Amino acid sequence: MKIKIVNRSSHALPSYETMASAGMDLRANLKEAVVLNSLERAIIPTGLFMELPVGFEAQVRPRSGLAAKKGVTVLNTPGTIDADYRGEIGIILVNLSKEAFTIENGDRVAQMVIARHERAEWELTEELSETSRGSGGFGSTGKN
Repeated sequence: MKIKIVNRSSHALPSYETMASAGMDLRANLKEAVVLNSLERAIIPTGLFMELPVGFEAQVRPRSGLAAKKGVTVLNTPGTIDADYRGEIGIILVNLSKEAFTIENGDRVAQMVIARHERAEWELTEELSETSRGSGGFGSTGKN
């Protein structure tokens, strides 16, 4: 699949690191470093703009190493970039650790997965089919 992209950053385009990778790393495009103190959040620019085909979205997800090692993750996860959005891709990062975290120009701050999606059409009804779970909520499937 080919996707039109404008790169106004000083970095290479996002790419898959291995043949089996689902996501491509997104890099910070910064004029100066951004310090995220504990529990602070910021929108980190990437310098990337794209034109997705209708029926596809780009999902912005955390990088597992950044989350596990530094406590820095993406809010609104996964963030959705719709096919009709033409603005710059920005990454909403939050620092959930107790220490300040510095983001430098070029740092890999998130990953992006391109995914096909369907459009739903509602069918109004008075009843739903029965299942073994029924209307059980969070944690209702038990621990076994």
